[in-house]
Amino acid sequence: MEHMMQLQLISPLPWWSYLVIALVLTHLTIISVTIYLHRYQAHRALSLHPIASHAFRFWLWLTTGIVTREWVAVHRKHHARVETKDDPHSPQVLGIINVLLGGLFLYQRESRNRQTLLDYGAGVPDDWIERNLYTRFRGIGILTMLFLNMTILGLTEGLLIWVVQMLWIPLWAAGVINGLAHWAGYRNYELPDASHNLTPIGIFIGGEELHNNHHAFASSAKFSARRFEIDIGWIYIQFLKQLHLAAVHKRQPSLMQREGRSNCDIETLRAVLASRFDITSRFTKEVLQTVCREETQRGTIRKSKQRAVLNNAIKLVRKESRGLNAAARRHLHTALELSPRLAASYAAKRRLQDIWGRSSVNSDGLVQQLEEWCNSAENSGIEALRKFSIQLRGYRLIDG
Repeated sequence: MEHMMQLQLISPLPWWSYLVIALVLTHLTIISVTIYLHRYQAHRALSLHPIASHAFRFWLWLTTGIVTREWVAVHRKHHARVETKDDPHSPQVLGIINVLLGGLFLYQRESRNRQTLLDYGAGVPDDWIERNLYTRFRGIGILTMLFLNMTILGLTEGLLIWVVQMLWIPLWAAGVINGLAHWAGYRNYELPDASHNLTPIGIFIGGEELHNNHHAFASSAKFSARRFEIDIGWIYIQFLKQLHLAAVHKRQPSLMQREGRSNCDIETLRAVLASRFDITSRFTKEVLQTVCREETQRGTIRKSKQRAVLNNAIKLVRKESRGLNAAARRHLHTALELSPRLAASYAAKRRLQDIWGRSSVNSDGLVQQLEEWCNSAENSGIEALRKFSIQLRGYRLIDG
């Protein structure tokens, strides 16, 4: 013990310095998880130079003992089986407390499932060092980190910081992201899963806080989608690009508006299909919400109880992609009966969603169906619906 104390490489520091060191070390681990494991290995949204890739891999071996293949396989299965009994860590199925507090154990259980590794673990590093060091001796890395901490920072301080490092990913990734991000927060996109954005400031957990955005565009290297959202993982990726250590392959689709379009074409179809989650959410806000507001302002709905039912319909529509129980469906049906204009707008939304759900129809047929939808919307007599249709006709994807 005396000998280890004598090995301390730096003089004792103020207490706050150790806090800063702990935050820096754990932040490096979070960034390694989000860039290397998540965006690069699991989703192939970017590629990394071998130097950067191995630096991230080595740091994760030191600080987490995570095996790349296991993490990637479990995460890919989560996307493939989200919110079902086969989802490795859905709080909607397993309960929020079980995932929030026991996320690490759920991950470990699934990572030992050989079928999961076979089905979802393809394409990850399988070189000599991965097989003979990072996988075979996963515990050696975290013990090495303990030794380095205690040698450089001191016995007590180094041990405490190491404990924080060991708890960081189980707490924030396995617990908060896998648990809370599928339980509460705000949603930019109406998805059939329960993913939420925890906060628009995606800094503390490397941008993983923007979880609903990620589920909408899983193969995107960038998680932020609105102007007020910050994805610090994306900022680091941009820095790595400047150093020629990273190349971005995929981002969420961006749309441009072609003015004066009188007909839908293949470019319109491509844009609508690629941005369907965004278009669905915008339809609810720009058409359905507008119609509800107009109905209450015009005095069409006079009773306060009826106005409350109508206003609650928007919340139900936003939840509908995840499924509504019998009581919620009755409430929505009651609201639609109160307002023929809202019912017509809601039916238009369902018809639009049906178009991109018809995978057996060829492109020309889908363009024709989209054109017919636009004609119907523009002749509906509902101004918000007409405006939305005109805008939709002009959509085109921005390449790159």
